[in-house]
Amino acid sequence: MDIADLKKIAERSRSGREIGIALLVASCLLGVFFLLSSTKKESPAPVAAAASTTPDAFANVQLQAKAAIVYDLTTKKILYAKNVDAQLPLASLTKLLTVYSALNELSPNTPITIPASVATIDAPRAFSTGQTFSLFDLARLTLTASLNDGASAISMATAARGNRSQGNMLAAAAASLNLAQTYAVNGSGLDVNSAVSGGYGSARDLSRLAGALVAKAPEIAFATTQGSAQAASTDGVSVNVKNTDPMVSMIPHLLLSKTGYTDLAGGNLALVFDSGIEHPIAIVVLGSSETARFTDGMALVDATLAHFAGISSL
Repeated sequence: MDIADLKKIAERSRSGREIGIALLVASCLLGVFFLLSSTKKESPAPVAAAASTTPDAFANVQLQAKAAIVYDLTTKKILYAKNVDAQLPLASLTKLLTVYSALNELSPNTPITIPASVATIDAPRAFSTGQTFSLFDLARLTLTASLNDGASAISMATAARGNRSQGNMLAAAAASLNLAQTYAVNGSGLDVNSAVSGGYGSARDLSRLAGALVAKAPEIAFATTQGSAQAASTDGVSVNVKNTDPMVSMIPHLLLSKTGYTDLAGGNLALVFDSGIEHPIAIVVLGSSETARFTDGMALVDATLAHFAGISSL
């Protein structure tokens, strides 16, 4: 046997060892694989999420209003929406902006005198030229009975104090709350003419404005939840007015109520009530009719209460 033959045998031996080692390694790996496969637990099958069974309390709400909202002032969530960003005439809901603007700039004790220029303004009116009231009392009376002379007096006095026009003064108040769809040219919301309203805004904006006024002046807002309001001028003359909302006694835990109606606006309504402990809800109805604004508002109140009770209707 020569050297060449020995080399061939060695090469065959080395090749066989390599093949054997490779087979051994492969066998070991295969064994490990089967071992892991036999001990691996099967992953549980995904469980489908349970379908929500909470009924939609607003599903069957039917409104005459062009726009409406139910806005949770605590969570900042909209519970019901209909054309919430449509810019519509506000009528006397403008008075909410007027009073909010005044309270931004004046003390509640600021005396405000009824000017002669509002003596012939469209009704409802309740004051005589020269009478003076604190802003606090004048605001309570004005919002409760939707008084045009009172709102105009508040708006004029606030604008004069800042040496601005009423429009600019009201715009500043709207801007302070980021009310993008809201502006007014007078403090009462009375139509300027047959084509132009005294104030415009959206249901979304007005729900936030109503909530802001309740937070800023809860006692003034509370006056609007009563059947009537009373205050005396600085010279002792008492003024009594009736609430323009006939359903204030029907809404539990009411915090604010404001009505509005003009030819251009139709029937408007803004409400804030407490659905629980410190859980205020704002409801705004725009562009309804003079009577349907109240049935629209009540339908949304009932649906809201049903929503929080977890039922489809009351």
